[in-house]
Amino acid sequence: MQQLSGQDASFVYLDSTKGRTHVGSLCIYDQSTAPGGKVRFKEILAHVESRLDTSPVFRRKLVRVPLDLDNPWWVDDDDFDIEFHVRHIALPRPGDWRQFCILIARLHSRPLDMDRPLWEMYVVEGLNNIPWLPKSSFALFTKMHHAAVDGHTGQEITAGMHDTSAKPQPKPKRTRWRPEPGPGQAGILVRAGINNIVTPVRMARHVIGAAPGVAQTVLKRLTGNGSDDRLRVPRTRFNGKITPHRVFEGTRFCLAEISEARKAVPGATVNDVVLSIAGGALRRYLEDKDELPGESLVAFAPINVRRDSERHTGGNQVSLMRVALRSDVVDPVERLAAVQRGTSRSKEITNAIGARELTDLNKYTPPATLALAGRLITQAALLSRTPMVNCVVTNVPGPQMPLYLNGAELVWMGGLGPIVSGMGLIIVLVSYNGELTMTVTSDREIMPDPSFFTECIDSAWAELKAAVTASPKKKGRARSRAKASPRRTKASGRQA
Repeated sequence: MQQLSGQDASFVYLDSTKGRTHVGSLCIYDQSTAPGGKVRFKEILAHVESRLDTSPVFRRKLVRVPLDLDNPWWVDDDDFDIEFHVRHIALPRPGDWRQFCILIARLHSRPLDMDRPLWEMYVVEGLNNIPWLPKSSFALFTKMHHAAVDGHTGQEITAGMHDTSAKPQPKPKRTRWRPEPGPGQAGILVRAGINNIVTPVRMARHVIGAAPGVAQTVLKRLTGNGSDDRLRVPRTRFNGKITPHRVFEGTRFCLAEISEARKAVPGATVNDVVLSIAGGALRRYLEDKDELPGESLVAFAPINVRRDSERHTGGNQVSLMRVALRSDVVDPVERLAAVQRGTSRSKEITNAIGARELTDLNKYTPPATLALAGRLITQAALLSRTPMVNCVVTNVPGPQMPLYLNGAELVWMGGLGPIVSGMGLIIVLVSYNGELTMTVTSDREIMPDPSFFTECIDSAWAELKAAVTASPKKKGRARSRAKASPRRTKASGRQA
């Protein structure tokens, strides 16, 4: 058994009927590369079962402490059933991309069974009318609770589930799995009592250790160098209350072209480029709704702070950085430069305290306080009243080599994330084998036209790409056209 950290437990306390806090991984495969040109469901089921040892996430369930007196525990599920977790469905004809996105959004909207290991996997067939996919492709949609995984852990699990060759791999030798006996209620309550005595002392020591960084941050704010903390967050449609229903869409880019675009601004990174694209897309989308604020939209950008010694441990080890997406800047290159300046300042402030120290403070927050905060955020919609950010933009680096599942080549990889009232949009970036996918998860009332939003993403990237590749003379004309910011025809229709 293993106790959840404060950060992991916060995702349990945030879970609600309207805001489910699980994440999703979406992979699409070309089965023509598999032996015989076809992969059967029973083969996928057997393959997944053979890789369950990749992570303890697969066979352990959650046990909450009475009255939330302490953080929950992970315990082995002595009634584990692989066929409950791996399921087989198909799209109705014609099986196009819009139908596929609607299906994934609906699957993502459904809650996980909190009495079982917190994951589900869906094999989806019938993708026969998506022009850019090989014929007879199938998808694998995996849901896992955020209490169990973050982006880094999810990529470790993805790597463990796949092979680097289409040739059949020898099955690893497995010892018969036996669940460890779980603790009784009395044992859990005894541990809770001990933790509630020891935790305040540990927290005091940690705060003392972090004090120099806090002082440095305060000094930066007093001298005007800590502008990240002074970001004004405009209220937008993304800061409203959410419903239980989700929408999903995605698009993809060439990773080498994104990397080339960063050279237009000295010091810019690939992450800066995608943040500026997100800012440009949000500008276009809100402009179309006549809702574009004068101030820049602000996003949370998660930072992985996991040490090498903590690999394969599961759970979350992330800190959050606030960044301005500079949706208030018309010119795409100037927007990229503004994003780069902002992320540099944010990194300086985060490093002053230490992203690791900020994350470790969660370990010592009383569980009852975390549970109360979760209820305030979800039930009282606290973030929709006092927004800290407008959205989340998370970048998950993936492997830059082809991966295979039962011989079928993985040709597309994307991600889905959780939303809560007050933060009704998450943009997930996943890089894999020379491509970068940009997917959006939102609420169907907040974003009834997700396909139009991906059009805005494509347009923002096309505008930036044209600006950075044009000659100085042509670049001037391109920027003049950008300032005109022509309006697009409004998209209509509900996606899910």
